[in-house]
Amino acid sequence: MKKKGKKLNEKALKPVEEEVIVNENENEVSSGSEDGSIESPVVSDDDYESLSEGDDSRRNSDSELDSGSGSEESEFSEDEYQDGENPSNEGGLSDGVDTHNKGDQSASDDSREVVDESDSSEDEVGPRNTIGDVPLEWYKDEEHIGYDIAGKKIKKKERVDKLDSFLARTDDANSWRKIFDDIEDEEVELTKEETKLIRRMLKGKAPHADFDPHAPYVDWFAWDGAKHPLSNAPEPKRRFIPSKWEAKKVVKYIRAIRKGLIKFDKPKEEPRFYNLWGDETEKSGHGLSYIPAPKPKLPGHEESYNPSLEYIPTQEEISAYELMFEEDRPKFIPKRFASLRSVPAYEKSVRESFDRCLDLYLCPRARKKRINIDPESLKPKLPSRKDLKPYPTTCYLEYKGHKGPVVSIGTDPSGQHIVSGSHDGTVRIWEVETGRCIKIWELGEPVQHVSWNPLPELPILAVSMGQDVLVLNTGLEKEENKTIADLLRVETPSAPEDSETASVSWSQYDKYEGIKIKHFKTVSSVEWHRKGDYFSTVMPADILLIYHFIFSVLIHLLSKKLTQRLPFKLHGLPVSSTFHPTRSIFFVSTKKNVRVYDLVKKKFIKKLEAGVREISSVSVHPGGDNVIVGSKDGKLCWFDMDLSSKPYKILKSHPKDITSVAYHRNYPLFASSSDDCTAYVFHGMVYSDLNQNPLIVPLEILHGHTSVNGRGVLDCKFHPRQPWLFTAGADSVIKLFCH
Repeated sequence: MKKKGKKLNEKALKPVEEEVIVNENENEVSSGSEDGSIESPVVSDDDYESLSEGDDSRRNSDSELDSGSGSEESEFSEDEYQDGENPSNEGGLSDGVDTHNKGDQSASDDSREVVDESDSSEDEVGPRNTIGDVPLEWYKDEEHIGYDIAGKKIKKKERVDKLDSFLARTDDANSWRKIFDDIEDEEVELTKEETKLIRRMLKGKAPHADFDPHAPYVDWFAWDGAKHPLSNAPEPKRRFIPSKWEAKKVVKYIRAIRKGLIKFDKPKEEPRFYNLWGDETEKSGHGLSYIPAPKPKLPGHEESYNPSLEYIPTQEEISAYELMFEEDRPKFIPKRFASLRSVPAYEKSVRESFDRCLDLYLCPRARKKRINIDPESLKPKLPSRKDLKPYPTTCYLEYKGHKGPVVSIGTDPSGQHIVSGSHDGTVRIWEVETGRCIKIWELGEPVQHVSWNPLPELPILAVSMGQDVLVLNTGLEKEENKTIADLLRVETPSAPEDSETASVSWSQYDKYEGIKIKHFKTVSSVEWHRKGDYFSTVMPADILLIYHFIFSVLIHLLSKKLTQRLPFKLHGLPVSSTFHPTRSIFFVSTKKNVRVYDLVKKKFIKKLEAGVREISSVSVHPGGDNVIVGSKDGKLCWFDMDLSSKPYKILKSHPKDITSVAYHRNYPLFASSSDDCTAYVFHGMVYSDLNQNPLIVPLEILHGHTSVNGRGVLDCKFHPRQPWLFTAGADSVIKLFCH
């Protein structure tokens, strides 16, 4: 905004008797105005603070400076003045100037120093940021906020902490003048003139004080007593002569009417007589959906007031009428009267009028097409459950021995043994058919996940507990296998020097003759590759920002004791991971979606959007083209990767969180376990014909576990060869369900 006048400095604030305003152009001492007031200069904020430190007389005189001329009124409120300053003039400055200038009345008003506003655009400073109307949200994640006139980036300034900003505002007396300009990314301090304009606009007044909203109206175009019209041109002759062109058109229309080329619509003649008892259904002027009201039957001899005796029923017939149903009873029973004058009024006239009005109100005359659909035909035609056998239905065995919740189980590739890990710090191996525990590892720390190597010739386990992953030998090989001993031997226990894997160290676990892999955060899951040499670990905890998206998922090579990070950026916190059963594809599930990567080509393939609250588990079909995802809001999503990135089916089966989902390797079965102490078994047939959609049929709900601390079934796995399902619960029991 442009400022009028000049700013006063501290030297200019002198007593009133010595204060004059010097005209730089004429070097004259300007006198006050006729009413004794002085044109108000603009006072800076520093000068404004110095005003509050003076004595009372100086406060009065300076407040007169702030108030401006006699015609302009200051818009500052009294609370803006410090130490009890009064913005009104109480005989201070103007009176002093009046007495000071009594002897110099010859000076004109034009001698006062006023700097006129300039209309030149050279005085206006354009904005530094030249982005125009581009939304600032587009620069939210960038380091700059826009570009200057030279095309260079304007860097963002460091954001001040809100607490420091609040303390600075409390210490700064002029903080109420400061506003933040988002486009220029800087703090702007309002001048006194700008503050006056804002206050006037807030009060609903004109921005400028010298504007008079009630000025007398000046009629610039008053034509009272005007002697001449707007134009002195004479009237044209064509206004007084009939048009020849119009006469030709009239003659043309007359000839067309006489020849019959133009015909007029004749008015419709209404017939004088009409058929009183005629049927109006023959007329089709009402449209196709019009249904005429049913015509009543014409009265016969029995409706006469004096019918023949043959129409009058006997008393026996009247008694028989009373025994009939109301809808079968005749509506009218003839009676005989001596004269028409003796016929009474109809006793049901009011009731029938009411029923007629009610019928017209409730049943408008419109043709309604009703489609007769059998509700059973709307149900999907699913095959019978008897035709889909075998599938697990009843509990056959219980494996008891753990003292804490069993959080994870795994199956032997041969199907003879299962492994379980619990929060009691133990890992146990069980015989499937007998339920006997054949081996126990006391690890002393709650186990998070256990996984059995998929190769039958390598009976080794991967166990995650805390920040450690243990690779243990089960000792179930039929003959002494030196390959396993060599595989579980670490020659260099020190951590590698590579910066990418410096946070993971391989060492010998002498307690149970295995390998211990030390991570920098808690490991939640371990999954083996189909070849048995690679396995992945997931660390979903909140970790350092430098490792958050880089080292959350690691892939380990057991034969070479190497660790490498996933060469992709994860958009979200990882929950679990799994390998493709046949190809070099890796699945990583975050809380919102599942991301699919190709490890050989090192590229991103697809993102499966589940649309659920939070993903808890994921499993891949043995064919590799279908994926099921369990969520913490009880929804199970089936994805067809060849079809879409959206779910093919969403099954809302469990009322609580789904903890685990699993496919069967050989049978068309999949299952889900939940905290509601149940496990659901489904039939999921995938066809080789790409034009045929997968068939999903719910089969059985398996009960048996009890809830402990709000947790139910924590894990479920299928038997590798039989249609059996293992479930692990928070009640420290493992159950085997068979067909």
